[in-house]
Amino acid sequence: MSGDSCLPQDLSKSETTSPDLPLACPKTKTCSHHGAVGLGNKYVRLNVGGMLFYTTLQVLTKQNSMLKAMFSGKKEVFTDKDGWILIDRSGKHFGSILCYLRDGRVALPKGRQAVQELLVEAKHFLVQGLVELCQNSLQGNKEQPMCVIPVVTSIKEEEKLIQSSTKPVVKLVYNRSNNKYSYTSNSDDHLLKNIELFDRLSLSFNGRILFIKDVIGDEICCWSFYGQGRKLAEVCCTSIVYATEKKQTKVEFPEARIYEETLNTLLYETMPLPDNSLLEATRRRYNNCGSHSEEEEGPGGPELRERVRRIHVKRYSTYDDRQLGH
Repeated sequence: MSGDSCLPQDLSKSETTSPDLPLACPKTKTCSHHGAVGLGNKYVRLNVGGMLFYTTLQVLTKQNSMLKAMFSGKKEVFTDKDGWILIDRSGKHFGSILCYLRDGRVALPKGRQAVQELLVEAKHFLVQGLVELCQNSLQGNKEQPMCVIPVVTSIKEEEKLIQSSTKPVVKLVYNRSNNKYSYTSNSDDHLLKNIELFDRLSLSFNGRILFIKDVIGDEICCWSFYGQGRKLAEVCCTSIVYATEKKQTKVEFPEARIYEETLNTLLYETMPLPDNSLLEATRRRYNNCGSHSEEEEGPGGPELRERVRRIHVKRYSTYDDRQLGH
């Protein structure tokens, strides 16, 4: 039966020594305040929203509340045919209210929503101390979102986010409507996989990397990686293919490459730049014609730290995998 945790320690003793004592509250529609007061410290049976509780008048009238008004004769109380006093409220948190009335303190339920539910009940029963306890808990323990992903709407906004971030940045541009050709059969599936990978990475590294979504860029699907305010690498996942002399846009899903570049950005997690030997270990040169390329950023190109890796996945290919010239 609900409310057992709120019973005083001598409940079993009272029930054992005087099991046949009738309750003073009559089994009628209403119970007068004289009958209620006559109960003294004996147990009162409460039916709160279908949940049953045992408590005493001493507990119910211990603090200034609506319950004290109900059981001190100021308000009429109703009973059912079995003598249970009816209270038309949810009984989910009524046990916590009884515990607070008895002891002046109570362990709040876990979770913000549960505390909010208890707060509503405490306000209804006018238990001011419990109201303040719930409000203080809600103000001091505001739940923060696990992961916040900004969506940029302009180049200026994007530059501001990247320059002001103290963490490495990973940006995904996806805009399916940028295509002027038809897509290959697997392109939509690969585009969704890129988006799902972005979501997984943002949940895994949200405390160490700032993830940005760009839905207005010029690319269909492109990853960009930044460290300390400058671009480190770029992975373009789109290509043009020829199938039966008809151009089509193909979206790839280079999962391993994206993972590698994301981990490489963690080298820029702290302010001091990593040394050249560590950077060199993360650089790879690809000589396959048309598959991958490296370009220097800016006129001063020889500096290793100013290099941006732009990886294009199968930039041009034919339906039988023979390469075409640019």
